[in-house]
Amino acid sequence: MILLRKLAVTMEKPDNFSLLEINGSDPSSFPDNKRKSISPKQFSWFLLLKAHRVVSALSWLLASVKNRIAFSSKNVNEEEDPKSRGKQMYRFIKACLVISIVALSIEIVAYYKNWNLDLINRRPSWEVFGLVEWSYMAWLSFRSDYIAPIVITLSKFCTVLFLIQSLDRLVLCLGCFWIKLKKIQPKLKDEELDLEDASNFPMVLIQIPMCNEREVYEQSIGAAAQLDWPKDRILIQVLDDSDDPNLQLLIKEEVSAWAEKGVNIIYRHRLIRTGYKAGNLKSAMTCDYVKDYEFVTIFDADFTPSPDFLKKTVPHFKEDNLSMIYSSPTVVLGNPELGLVQARWSFVNKDENLLTRLQNINLCFHFEVEQQVNGVFLNFFGFNGTAGVWRIKALEESGGWLERTTVEDMDIAVRAHLNGWKFIYLNDVEVTCELPESYEAYKKQQHRWHSGPMQLFRLCLPSIIKSKLILPFYSFTLFCIILPLTMFIPEAELPLWIICYVPIFISLLNILPSPKSFPFLIPYLLFENTMSITKFNAMISGLFQLGSAYEWVVTKKTGRSSESDLLAFAEKEEKLHRRNSESGLELLSKLKEQEMNLAEQETPKKTLGGLVRPKNKIKKRNMVFKKELALAFLLLTAAARSFLSAHGLHFYFLLFQGLSFLVVGLDLIGEQIN
Repeated sequence: MILLRKLAVTMEKPDNFSLLEINGSDPSSFPDNKRKSISPKQFSWFLLLKAHRVVSALSWLLASVKNRIAFSSKNVNEEEDPKSRGKQMYRFIKACLVISIVALSIEIVAYYKNWNLDLINRRPSWEVFGLVEWSYMAWLSFRSDYIAPIVITLSKFCTVLFLIQSLDRLVLCLGCFWIKLKKIQPKLKDEELDLEDASNFPMVLIQIPMCNEREVYEQSIGAAAQLDWPKDRILIQVLDDSDDPNLQLLIKEEVSAWAEKGVNIIYRHRLIRTGYKAGNLKSAMTCDYVKDYEFVTIFDADFTPSPDFLKKTVPHFKEDNLSMIYSSPTVVLGNPELGLVQARWSFVNKDENLLTRLQNINLCFHFEVEQQVNGVFLNFFGFNGTAGVWRIKALEESGGWLERTTVEDMDIAVRAHLNGWKFIYLNDVEVTCELPESYEAYKKQQHRWHSGPMQLFRLCLPSIIKSKLILPFYSFTLFCIILPLTMFIPEAELPLWIICYVPIFISLLNILPSPKSFPFLIPYLLFENTMSITKFNAMISGLFQLGSAYEWVVTKKTGRSSESDLLAFAEKEEKLHRRNSESGLELLSKLKEQEMNLAEQETPKKTLGGLVRPKNKIKKRNMVFKKELALAFLLLTAAARSFLSAHGLHFYFLLFQGLSFLVVGLDLIGEQIN
């Protein structure tokens, strides 16, 4: 039994006494007479110190936001201005933020005054004193009668979409597990091609579309030129849409260097750049010599295929191999019409920063699970736009390249599938490329990737909409709009299994193809919700043909290469630098002159008053993304309301999700620009 002892110590002066109450029978509970007790003054200083640290942290955060906004470049602000992109969404988020701040202020007053709905309902109206209390009663009544039913209905709809998406991911993972268990993969019936008989090799056209790809044009052209295929059975088209004359000269020089080595390669430049990549490819296919080729392979400028790429892909089109077999179990495909062979992407910079690691998780699931499962069981998947081999007949019968959307690869894949052509996905054939290393580049890429499918859906093919297109809608609406609203509308509170358990389970499924990324599970979950605003905005733009629907921005690249690529190109670089042709000297002199002029512009000029900065010098600044920042403060406001209500996991989710939006909004993820 635990005894309760009370010890009262009374001082001589009745005005100064203290009462010490101790629970328990442990003698150690009594304070040591030699130890000094903390005085009230010291305790007050301790609390003031803690409060000062909290205020300092908040001041630092606000100062960081202010400095980032102040030092962001004017061009960035114009580009992200809501007038040019997402105007209505930005206004909607700001309106929600203002309403949530007002609601939070009222809730704080109600919290400290111990107001609650039951207490106010039991009191007569004439006993309600004060404008604030009356406003709170009116808000509660309006909320329960009008707002709560709408939010509950919308949350149920998004929950259904959420469950559909979760079920789709689960089925895909089970299909991938079955493929791994049974070791199902495309396998050729015949042995390798006879290298001595060039007639066994079909005619292949290689296309490298590029636009202002200064960092990667050299390695992409070099990789295509070194493909192991008979020189007279292959033609490389360098389709340059660059608008920089100096870069055009560099690419022409690179093409000439390989042509002198015996590579069958040509340079094409369009004077009128219409249709972006689709227009470039469409223009290249109109050349007279294209009719002599049977297959066409497309590589984007940052893709570097291995020399044996064509030997691993083109033989699948052979007539003898059209009825393809799988290693185990033996399955014969019914339709012999094969239109596309797609290879897998691999990334040289997947471990560069947190942003590239999170992208790698998404794309590994896309290639390892989605495309492989759809390729095996449906013989159809979305063409990735690069690292694939097309039968030219399939392209022509499907209508060729069209300029109506920014996702020409999905467009041609859907039309080819509707025409009866089959696709094969080779998971074991990899082509290296780059991931966007800055959030700005990644955001623009995702905008194009999600706006284009909605354009396609709107134009002609409602049947192509799939679960991955509804993902941004429910993710943004459920976790970024409905969840913050439920903090102020308890009638529509979401259960924990929607907020926590199922999302973590789905994230685990997504991360299975890249097991090394398991430490990034929680950041991946938060980042996917953060990206939902960009994807949702892109879908709305594509569906309703808003201003940014047809925007095409070339993804920024750094020209990173793997170690094997560097070794392979070392000898080639040395030989190119030794060339002393007249055209090379002229080009070198022009480039040196350009660099000298640029250096003169950037060098401060000395005057009587000191050093003066040149007017033409451009400084790059980190981006500021307004919609993400507005959502960050909205979620943090909802987190404060959740803290008052002691919601537990809801509070932590809103807090960390709000912080992730803040980090992204201040462009603190990915490549940093000083």
